[in-house]
Amino acid sequence: MRQSLMRMAQYGLEREGTKGVTPWRQRVKDYRSFKSSYGPDYKIGYHVGGLSRAKAPFYLTLAGGFGGVAGIFALFFFNGIPKVQQDILQKVPFIGDFFKHEIAPEDNPF
Repeated sequence: MRQSLMRMAQYGLEREGTKGVTPWRQRVKDYRSFKSSYGPDYKIGYHVGGLSRAKAPFYLTLAGGFGGVAGIFALFFFNGIPKVQQDILQKVPFIGDFFKHEIAPEDNPF
């Protein structure tokens, strides 16, 4: 056998498996965290998607604040659209009169 063929087989260039390359080790699917009998007795708290009961009020308040600001921005962004003016903005108590546009009788062609 030639020396070049021997070298090719040694580094995995032939179809002889994985020589020279180590495949990735697969992680066990049913892996559970280790709990020592000598360590403290701890319990993993209830959480949904990483959100625990202690952090939920903070994040829900934050999300509500951002939602309110986004809603107010949307109203002021779309305030030039007549449908938004008639259905939403005219019904707001203090600023509703600003969005009511009455045509003067002398300007009305009908």
